Amino acid sequence: MAEDIDTPAESLFEAPVIAEQERMVEAILFASAEPVTVKELNARMPHGCDAAEALAHLRKRYEGRGVRVVKVGDAWAVRTAPDLGFLMQKEMSETRKLSRAAVETLAIIAYHQPVTRAEIEEIRGVSVSRGTVDQLLEMEWIRFGRRRMTPGRPVTFVVTQDFLDHFGLESARDLPGLKELRAAGLLENRPPPGSMPKLGETDDDDEETQIGQSELFED
Repeated sequence: MAEDIDTPAESLFEAPVIAEQERMVEAILFASAEPVTVKELNARMPHGCDAAEALAHLRKRYEGRGVRVVKVGDAWAVRTAPDLGFLMQKEMSETRKLSRAAVETLAIIAYHQPVTRAEIEEIRGVSVSRGTVDQLLEMEWIRFGRRRMTPGRPVTFVVTQDFLDHFGLESARDLPGLKELRAAGLLENRPPPGSMPKLGETDDDDEETQIGQSELFED
């Protein structure tokens, strides 16, 4: 008679130990050009893995190192430690021409999102040209949000994950305050009250300013 086996055979679908799951998450984050969500990590890893737990272990292991595991919106990425950012200045520096209108529009969207074009114009006191919005859309720093349930159902604008990632923000709640905005030049040289262009005038002729993207919201 065949001998009874009391212990079931090991499942072929058993999840790897947490240390191996941590290695998998590390490999995915380093190889990914864009931040990766927990859902995407779980989809790539073997059945039964817990990417969230592996992330927690990995994040702790990288504390105090030259790179960190950081949250960007609802996703995760490996990024240079903030105090070592100066080492990457040459490689990361990119100068683009942003008009004052584009900078102001971006700031309004970031602080008031979701916001409609009409609301942006009300805050700025001047009509927003299509070119200004198109430039920010092309840079992938803003995107279309949900339509408002109001007459005409106007579309709203919100900042993107790329915007948060570029400025090292976990969410829009981490945006700098009034003091930091003044230091970055976003609130300088504003016309005195009452001298703003009337609604209906456009910002097409706003003076363009060369700024480094990495300096837009720096202290």
